[in-house]
Amino acid sequence: MQLDQYVNTLGRDLKARFGGKIRKLTIDANFTCPNRDGTIGRGGCTFCNVDSFVAAQQQHLSITEQLVMRKQELKHRNIRYLAYFQAYSNTYAETSYLKRMYQQALASEDVVGICVGTRPDCVSDDVIEMLADYQRQGKEVWLELGLQSAHDQTLKRINRGHDFRCYQQTTERARQHNLKVCCHLIVGLPGENQGDYRQTLSQVIATGVDGLKLHPLHVVEGSAMARTWRSGRLQALTLPEYVEAAVDLIQRTPEHIVYHRVSAKARSDSLLAPEWCGDKWSAIVEITRRLALSGAQGSKQI
Repeated sequence: MQLDQYVNTLGRDLKARFGGKIRKLTIDANFTCPNRDGTIGRGGCTFCNVDSFVAAQQQHLSITEQLVMRKQELKHRNIRYLAYFQAYSNTYAETSYLKRMYQQALASEDVVGICVGTRPDCVSDDVIEMLADYQRQGKEVWLELGLQSAHDQTLKRINRGHDFRCYQQTTERARQHNLKVCCHLIVGLPGENQGDYRQTLSQVIATGVDGLKLHPLHVVEGSAMARTWRSGRLQALTLPEYVEAAVDLIQRTPEHIVYHRVSAKARSDSLLAPEWCGDKWSAIVEITRRLALSGAQGSKQI
């Protein structure tokens, strides 16, 4: 069984449109975040430590060097790539600087487009227009917005620094330019349950969205949440709990929406809990099995 038999995955979507395999290559362009540098806050979101998912050796390489390194790691031939600007807020800079960073990635002939991860409060009209222009030139472009939850009380609890309305406004502006939006959601945030996850999904879909990413909550070294977990005031999700939640959300997602990710992992040297998040495949295998038994993406009402 393969996940893309039951889920409209990004890999399946890209292969259908490009006629071959497209792989994401993660890029660290040394951006920061307004929730860390004091612009709107310090310390960042309570769950965040970017080092938990970015390779340290990437941080001192140019965009071109990182792409070469990642291609060598994959050891694939005759495939093409998306450059994924992942770490922190990758629209949080002057437009001229952003343009230089993005064009370095797009200069490679086998890079068909870019995915830009950022916060909804860091996306100016100029950035949207620039990304939309790349799309008009025939590039594959995804604006990936970290939302995590549609519940303002949760966003405040995790020190997110923006509300759900901010996400809605940015999404609406992007989609007015036909720019594809992928929304990041975290399952397992403190104080939330399955009903909250469903409400978030429903509101995100109602706003309009082209792609989704599901992440189990990771507790990692260097995050504020690590202290809460060590004090016994935070219970990490079990694998069965996450699988049940993810399957339910996938089944309530309309078939046309593209899943960029249904689970995620953190680096073992920074992961505190849950231990199963050290291996993303354990969740993917179980999610696939459950979908095969109980119904694929779109098989339930939102």
